[in-house]
Amino acid sequence: MRLFACFVFLIGVSTACSSTTVYIVRHAEKMNETDTTDLSPAGYVRAAALADTLANRGIDSIFTTPYYRTQQTAQPLAKRIGVQVTAYPAKPTEAIVDRVNRIHGKTVLVVGHSNTILEIARGLGAKPAIAKIESGDFDNLFRVRIHRGLFRRSVTFLPTTYGQITPP
Repeated sequence: MRLFACFVFLIGVSTACSSTTVYIVRHAEKMNETDTTDLSPAGYVRAAALADTLANRGIDSIFTTPYYRTQQTAQPLAKRIGVQVTAYPAKPTEAIVDRVNRIHGKTVLVVGHSNTILEIARGLGAKPAIAKIESGDFDNLFRVRIHRGLFRRSVTFLPTTYGQITPP
C-alpha cells in the first residue's frame, strides 16, 4: 500500500511540475486601418519569416483573433507544422490568458494586436519593459516561459524581434 501511495505521490508531483512556452506576436503589416483588411505584401513576407523562426520550436497550438490579418500571419506556420489555428476573442484579453494558463508542458503561439499583446504577456505574469507597441512596430516576438513547480510558479520574459523587412 505504501508503494502505491508513493507512486501516486510521484505522479502528482510530476504532473504539477511543467514548463509552458508562449510566443506572442502582433499580426504582420496590414494593407490599411480597417478591421477586415488583409496583410500587405510586406506582411506576407513577415508571416513567412515568422514560420521560418518558429517552425522548429515545437509549437503545439496556435491562437489568433478572428481578424484576417492575425489568421494570415499565423497561416504559413500552421501549414508548415500541421497545426490548426484556433480563434479567440480579441477582447477581453483574459479569455486567451485563461486559456493559455490551462495549458501545461506545451509550446503555444498567440497572434494578437498592438493593443493586446503586452496585456496578454502581463496577464501571463511577464513584466515587459515597454509600455506600448507603436503603430509601425510589427517585428516584436515575445517569449513567455511559465514554469510551474511543486510549490511555486515562475515566469521569464524574453523580448526579441523577427523578420527584418527591407523597404523596396
